[in-house]
Amino acid sequence: MSKKDDDNPLEEIQKQLQDLLKNKNMQVAFAPFMQGMNPSSDDKEPEKPKGGGKKEKESEPVKEDPLDSIRSFDRKPKEVRDYLDRFVIKQEQAKRVLSVAVCDHYNHVRRCIRDTRAQSAEYLKPNVLLLGPTGVGKTYLMRNVAKLIGVPFVKADATKFSETGYVGNDVDDLVRDLVKQADGNVELAQYGIIYVDEIDKIAAESSRGGRDVSGRGVQINLLKLMEETEVNLQSSQDMMGQMKAFMEMQRGGKPGKSTISTKNILFIVSGAFDQLAESVRKRLDLTRIGFGSSGEQDMASSGINFLNKAETQDFIKYGFEPEFIGRLPVRVACDELTKEDLAEILLSSEGSALDQYRKDFDGYNIKFDIGNPAINEVAKLAATEKTGARGLVTVLERIFRDFKFELPSTSIRKFSVDADTVSRPQDALKELIADNLDLLDENLLVDVDRFVDSFKREHGLELRFRKAAKVAVVKEASEQNRSVLALCEKKFKDFEHGLKIISQRTGKNSFNVDKKVIDDPDKELSRWVVESFSQTEESK
Repeated sequence: MSKKDDDNPLEEIQKQLQDLLKNKNMQVAFAPFMQGMNPSSDDKEPEKPKGGGKKEKESEPVKEDPLDSIRSFDRKPKEVRDYLDRFVIKQEQAKRVLSVAVCDHYNHVRRCIRDTRAQSAEYLKPNVLLLGPTGVGKTYLMRNVAKLIGVPFVKADATKFSETGYVGNDVDDLVRDLVKQADGNVELAQYGIIYVDEIDKIAAESSRGGRDVSGRGVQINLLKLMEETEVNLQSSQDMMGQMKAFMEMQRGGKPGKSTISTKNILFIVSGAFDQLAESVRKRLDLTRIGFGSSGEQDMASSGINFLNKAETQDFIKYGFEPEFIGRLPVRVACDELTKEDLAEILLSSEGSALDQYRKDFDGYNIKFDIGNPAINEVAKLAATEKTGARGLVTVLERIFRDFKFELPSTSIRKFSVDADTVSRPQDALKELIADNLDLLDENLLVDVDRFVDSFKREHGLELRFRKAAKVAVVKEASEQNRSVLALCEKKFKDFEHGLKIISQRTGKNSFNVDKKVIDDPDKELSRWVVESFSQTEESK
């Protein structure tokens, strides 16, 4: 194979496809695949309207231009900050910096859309480097920024990429995924946002171990994307996409755009950079002014976010290529969330984890109240998880999971969460159920009807429950901590055979179920069968 073929293996694939298609038998084999792509020579032209008149064109709805959201984006930095305040608590500095970067970038994009000459002007993108611990809202910030502007958004972890793309993913896939998020609209995708998390994991410093060579290769490949390059819309590994494109070319169709420019794609990268803060602290030599020398404890007690003081040389020492870090001119550190911040997230953040749990319980027509003491206790426990806002979900799941399992099968439709519930949820649940054993809910009576419908569909026989029988089933199910449906299935598991005997002898297909049947179903079924024999004997 020639060097040219080595450089572009797709040319060889296309040649092979051409040879295959020259074979008559292979043409037949490809026919189903090509159906709908190649117009058949036997296809008839659409009939012309009689009388020689012109066929009126149907009015088509005007499609909305996907770029209109960018054209109409006129938010000022403070307005963007205020919007982000609705979703992310704290992180004031990060929101200020992001707001300015986003407004600057999309003001430039608007100029490029209005005037193509602006596209040729020199432009340094305000790509952003976000630093800070997990769970502080970095991803949430960027996702809501993209939503506000109306551009596609792609998020990925840097650790899934490899230098070559053969072992891990190819960084070019980020851009292709952006096109997918834009529903195939390349023009919109070229103004989207790509967010790469865990960027600190591809630092190439050998002392960090594990990803020295590969990490450096990924940095170089990402650098190409962040600068300006043309990315093929179809991966070399996407054989079906290549075949489709080849078929399009064979039928003489106009080839669509095959590449996308990354010139105006905004790149946001982030990472925890756990060891960087200590490195910066040592560089600043703050030990001489009373902050001590015990590492993380001293950093926390000083009240200084050392990540905000990181300079280019700190990142280079950490293991990043100078060219790579140079393409990330906007840098800002996020603050670790305190228990007070976590409480505020639960109380006032749109999309709070509490809202999700309210929706979960709403699915079963159950409501709950939670007061400030309980909120503070949840936040306190979440802070010990050391995972930021994600710790809230961990704690809430621990509190509510048994409630979500038990309460839908009870008559309880409202409960309260206090500090005691947070600290000992299982005991609180048992007490709640015990206090409401005598409570009857119509929703549980409906579960009896569900069983009746199922029994009739399966066996062609109808069980007609009296109200007293329904109530008895519901109460017994609550006492046994079982679902109404499971209890009915157990009590009536042998009724099919007995009822069919009765039906064959008497022609009866409907049977009344009273409380006596619930108390002792086998006894009552036996009595019904005996009575059916007596009735047939009497009729003779």
